[in-house]
Amino acid sequence: MSESTFETQEKPTRPLNRIGIGVISVLQLVLLAVIVITANYLAAHHFLRADLSRDSDYSLSPSTKRYLADKAIASRERPVKWIMELKRTSPLFERVRAIAEEYERESKGKIQLEVVDPMRSKDRCEEINAAYGLSLVREFLVMDARSDDSPAITEDANKVKALNPHVKLALAEDMAVFSVEEVKGKARERKATAFQIEDVLTARLVEAIEGKPRRMALLADKSRIEGQTGEATRKSLEELLRFQNVELVDLRLSETTEIPADLSGVILAAPKYDLSDEEIASLEQYWTRPRSAFLVMLDGGDTPPKLKAFLRSKGVTPHKDRVISRVKNQLVTNARGTFTKKVDFTRDLAGQSTEFPGASCSLEVREGDESLHARRIYPVPLIDAAAGFWGETKFGNGREEFSEIDDFKPPFQLAAGVTRGDAFDDRFANETSHMVVISNSGFLMPESRLAENIDFLASCVNWLIGRESLAGIGPRPIGIYRLPILDAQVSFINKVNLFFLPGGLLLIGAFIWSSRRV
Repeated sequence: MSESTFETQEKPTRPLNRIGIGVISVLQLVLLAVIVITANYLAAHHFLRADLSRDSDYSLSPSTKRYLADKAIASRERPVKWIMELKRTSPLFERVRAIAEEYERESKGKIQLEVVDPMRSKDRCEEINAAYGLSLVREFLVMDARSDDSPAITEDANKVKALNPHVKLALAEDMAVFSVEEVKGKARERKATAFQIEDVLTARLVEAIEGKPRRMALLADKSRIEGQTGEATRKSLEELLRFQNVELVDLRLSETTEIPADLSGVILAAPKYDLSDEEIASLEQYWTRPRSAFLVMLDGGDTPPKLKAFLRSKGVTPHKDRVISRVKNQLVTNARGTFTKKVDFTRDLAGQSTEFPGASCSLEVREGDESLHARRIYPVPLIDAAAGFWGETKFGNGREEFSEIDDFKPPFQLAAGVTRGDAFDDRFANETSHMVVISNSGFLMPESRLAENIDFLASCVNWLIGRESLAGIGPRPIGIYRLPILDAQVSFINKVNLFFLPGGLLLIGAFIWSSRRV
């Protein structure tokens, strides 16, 4: 048997194509760069922002968003310049910066934000302070809403310098709510307990855009707001109006025959004594003016006769009663109601319930009354009374039970709005007049203030003065939350951080090292 011999021949080694490898490597690097640049471009222009904080602390309220989308901002040719001058070490810095950036984003470029650190950019800070005449203020946010080249600082005949009406300062001091606390029972330390950044920024922005605050007059000689609940209630109303860029001034109806034309509205709060025929004539004359605004907050019980007749002629009749209810034989004297969907300025509140502390009377709103429509007067309910409540006409006798004969049964209202004119015709919409009647004034007391009632009143004020874009749910103060941890628990947490966690990591490292040696 013959053996076959196989000869093996080695194939020649293929030469290395360095040029081809280089070209492929270059193409890969180019494609990688294109992918990275494209991804960054898409991420910069098409992204989704999410506020994952506990109470959406860094999201703007619906009313602020609507104002930023309103023509007062959107139609500006020159953007509003914001200059934020805060130290990075300040506890307010990150919060203010994040919220200010939200304003810039929601305005779609109509607000331009510049952040300046006084510690790192001293030259820029000196330029800003010199341009706006600031010397004593240290931490602030400048809002420059000038639409022309007018100077940032004006000077009157007495050589007194002041900022341009369209330049406003939002002080860092005003953006926090401070309280004095005792530390270990000895020292008293001033600490921030809540933040009201959006409230201050929106208020100052409206001031900068409008140039000067609107003015609403409180009929001081007919309102019992101070005598009834003290000076705190007056200050509460002034503070709420101030955040809407509205200045509250006093007007004595008995000393004037005509309400001044420069007022944006008139407020009558908790009236006790009736108006004279001349005073009613002044209100009637004011009501027939274009763009008049009238806010009436009653005190429950008996409305003065002539004022009652004045309101009845506008489609809203306050009854002589007290809105109450009984729950498990317990008398409920705080009226409860639900916001309606009848008007646009309550759209954020529609369907939500609220409570009015103190005395509230029932209101009859003649919605759809043809005789009123013939006079171009359109009343609508704003707050419907909750089920189970009735208008008790014999409140205080100790035997409050609903009577079909004497009492007023639901449905009835706790608040109503009235429009005079044609609000749906663009030709006459700016000439319409508005009125809001609320059957309670106790909700203004600081100890009884509810967030929904404050939002409702702020929306009413903005609707009355023709600033509907700011109506709705407003900003909320941001509180500081603390964990009640005992000293022993703090000591245990420190031990875990200082000893147990590092020790555990060392043990894991030693175990891995020993296993690799085996």
